[in-house]
Amino acid sequence: MAELYELTEAGHLPPEPIHSASHYHSNENEQIPVALTLESAVSFSPGSTQRVWVIVVFTGAGIGLTGGWLDVLVKWLGDLREGRCSYGFFYNQVTCCSSVKPGEVCLEWTTWSEFLGVQNIFGQSLLHSSVYVTLAVAFAGSAAVLVTTYAPYAFHTGIPEIKAILGGYVLTAFLTPWTLFIKAIGLALAVASGLSLGKEGPLVHVACCFCYMLLSFSKQFKNSEVQKRKLLAAAAAAGVSVAFGSPLGGVLFGLEELDVFANNESEVMWRGFVASAIAAVSLQWVNPFGTSKLVLFQVTNVADTWRAFELIPWLVLGLAGGILGSILISLNVEIALFRRRSVLNDWPVLEVVGVSAITAAISYLIVFSRVQTSELVANLFQECDPTKIDYHGLCNPTAMWENVFLLLLTAALKLFLTAWTFGMMIPSGIFLPTIAIGACLGRAMGLLIQGLHRAYPTAWIFQSCPPDLTIRCVSPGFYSVIGASAMLGGVTRMTISLVVILFELTGALSHVLPIMISVMTAKWVGDAFGKDGGIYAVWIALRGYPWLPPVDYQDKKPDIGAQLMRPVDRLVVLQDHGETVAGINNLLNEHDFHGFPVARQQEFLGFVTRDKLRSALVPLLAEDNPDQSRPCVFSQPGASNNAAHVDLSGLLEEAVLQMRPEAPKELVVSMFQKFNLRQIIFTTRGRLIGMTTRRDVVAFLTCQFPHSGALGQERRSWD
Repeated sequence: MAELYELTEAGHLPPEPIHSASHYHSNENEQIPVALTLESAVSFSPGSTQRVWVIVVFTGAGIGLTGGWLDVLVKWLGDLREGRCSYGFFYNQVTCCSSVKPGEVCLEWTTWSEFLGVQNIFGQSLLHSSVYVTLAVAFAGSAAVLVTTYAPYAFHTGIPEIKAILGGYVLTAFLTPWTLFIKAIGLALAVASGLSLGKEGPLVHVACCFCYMLLSFSKQFKNSEVQKRKLLAAAAAAGVSVAFGSPLGGVLFGLEELDVFANNESEVMWRGFVASAIAAVSLQWVNPFGTSKLVLFQVTNVADTWRAFELIPWLVLGLAGGILGSILISLNVEIALFRRRSVLNDWPVLEVVGVSAITAAISYLIVFSRVQTSELVANLFQECDPTKIDYHGLCNPTAMWENVFLLLLTAALKLFLTAWTFGMMIPSGIFLPTIAIGACLGRAMGLLIQGLHRAYPTAWIFQSCPPDLTIRCVSPGFYSVIGASAMLGGVTRMTISLVVILFELTGALSHVLPIMISVMTAKWVGDAFGKDGGIYAVWIALRGYPWLPPVDYQDKKPDIGAQLMRPVDRLVVLQDHGETVAGINNLLNEHDFHGFPVARQQEFLGFVTRDKLRSALVPLLAEDNPDQSRPCVFSQPGASNNAAHVDLSGLLEEAVLQMRPEAPKELVVSMFQKFNLRQIIFTTRGRLIGMTTRRDVVAFLTCQFPHSGALGQERRSWD
């Protein structure tokens, strides 16, 4: 791949943008652009500022309404696999049973055997399982066909690409209205199919697509990638706000995981806050869950106090979350590599159909995995309440060991299925299945501690519990929250934003400290077992995106920047007075680099971009009888008066960052991270020694990851 990167607004903006469609290539199953566009500096008037806020407001409202109705559609499609409403086909189970009081049986919702009048028990079981599996395969297969046929960019979660875009990588086709439509519809179908995936991460992509669509209606943002990224950052925060019903968590997610506010002024965070708040209000207005709440899974009846002995099982859950999170990441990487190297790479739809059939068949046999993942998490987060229906006997003390076994089996099944599903050619997120895995583990741990307390109520470890056994001492529902936070922290390596999201979900202020402890433990353990970072950083490395991880690199030994340098004999250098029109044209056709250093013998003169060269050669090659043997000069302003020469001195960029090869490697890496540079030229007394590009630094910082770039396009070498 050519070294084509986005410069920042910090004094490195070229004057005109690239809009060449030739900068993109694709194969049958993957369409990843290999070029980055340039951007021009655009001054904004007060009227433009008003347009910015109009886009922020409409983005927040749009993604809130879109997310709300997606929830309604997913719930209806998912419930359709088990039955239908007797008085309205398009009513989901919650809407159909809205008039039923808590604890009562809903008679309006009928299973398919009841609706079709099947009385035989064997026939009922066969009908239920057949409809369950058939609709699951139909939903998942439809999503795969839509993605592979109409919008290949709509697959996966989209967060790795959004992180790359916000870091300066331009993927215009990734944010088109058609991608938005296919991503939304495909996401609803994929989630409703029962595959081990979620819609939370992809909603970030949907929000950014919606914002980009609004930006296309304003000419002020057409040539300013900087302003686009600032508004996309606000859209990403709004997407997380809708996904979890967590406005503050959305803003902090952008700060921590997307790294969008670190190098920008506070107005970017303020826009993200406004967009998140408006998105949350819009979501609550839709009321997709019929509870007048932002989220489906919310903890209720949580005790205000917790006991010191509970820190031990919570630390164990944090340890398990870190270990299992690393296992999930490693397993997902190995499956992704196997998929790319096997026949599955040529049959993505068939893979989705097969995996969905296997997932549905296995899930139907396990009571806790049969329901939608969001419903499972909602029930695992709830405490036992005599006024409500006992969810499959979770509150039955005599069935504790059976419940623990089923919960652990469900967690193991979802871990493997999530590792395989996350990466198929369908929209898929990893938040919700990860939360479900941790919630199952946490609930199992809570049941064990509760059973231990019931068996030995007078033990010294339970001295802080109330002597009356009718008063609950252990809350298994909150253990599910701890397990979910630990597992999610182990997979994503998020910390602050994760704690805030879970706090907004639970509303238990007194339990923030246990959540912090579990997340902190999971991250430490996960980092100890895997240095690759979270799941999104791993996929960025797999795809080979030029995204610089915000790590604080420090030299363990005094290395020099020349170790990152490509020497001059491995560079394509334009020689002043030594190039012809035909030679430069052939060079541009042969190499797809962003630009080329210019030298006179060994003296460095400057840097010229590919776009400027191509623009300058177009009128020369368009002549009736072009003399392509005319020499080109870069350093003589008056050469254009000589018809024998082509003056290209106006294309030369002389203000290029130069460093000595003896500069510390730590300083070179820091320059790329802080100034978002494309390249650094190494010179000694004006002599060109070599050059380091952004991709070189990315490759260096991700060198510990053995599969870096394994899923990206084949790239040309500088040799």
